[in-house]
Amino acid sequence: MTRKRIAVLAGIALIAAVGGVGVAVAGGGPSGRPGAAGPGYSWYHSMMGRSYGSSMMGGSCNGWMMGPRGYHWMMGGTSAPGWMRGGRLPTSMMGTTTDPSKIMGRLWANAPGARVSASQAARLGSQVPAGATINRARRTITFAAASVHLVAVASPPGGPDETFRIVGMVNPTVVVPAGAKVSIEVVNADPDTAHGLVITASDGRSSWMPMMTNRPAFTGAALWFLGNPTAAGMHVGTLTFTATTPGTDHYLCPVPGHAKKGMTGTFTVSAS
Repeated sequence: MTRKRIAVLAGIALIAAVGGVGVAVAGGGPSGRPGAAGPGYSWYHSMMGRSYGSSMMGGSCNGWMMGPRGYHWMMGGTSAPGWMRGGRLPTSMMGTTTDPSKIMGRLWANAPGARVSASQAARLGSQVPAGATINRARRTITFAAASVHLVAVASPPGGPDETFRIVGMVNPTVVVPAGAKVSIEVVNADPDTAHGLVITASDGRSSWMPMMTNRPAFTGAALWFLGNPTAAGMHVGTLTFTATTPGTDHYLCPVPGHAKKGMTGTFTVSAS
């Protein structure tokens, strides 16, 4: 297998370490693992065929990767090999780059899913959500209503790299009432790097791969990653969940190394 193909495989394998896959790639099956049916698997099958060529189409050692079993294995689960779960991959597996987020970004750049233009992303990153109270001095966004919707733009132009822009602010604190139905629309504006967003009880700064040990704080509060923008636009994905438990949580980018670089902010669920 060539170094290029090994790098492609390494990029796919990193998804397994966080135990899931972004909504721009595939939906979940009955057990929470990706299902073999649907646009996610169809796109995966086509992408793997282009990346690996005809060698993937047959043989007990290679052909399985094109089928549902290989798809499930690539996307994680208890059968994923140990090297997928142990942190930083060996440099020898990363092809010409040591940054797995760049491999992931390129690999999934043409994945199916919603997109927006650069001008739309700029507008979404600055707009004030309905029902929100903004304190720019303290960099806080506070909601009182039971329904919350906001947009987080990942690494937009003109701002610090490896950060989120929400209501024109960098990594602001978001406060919602307990029991609120929350919808967060995520846009990846970074030209050459994958990004995602997860709500977790830890800020993840001490971990290169935070989702190895810190699971989402609420069911549905995870969008693992979105691929690089293309001429078709910037990838958009939405996570929807209920903020059931009061306390201080964090939103962060689960792509390896990003939270440690500061791509994280506070997400507070207020009891009052």
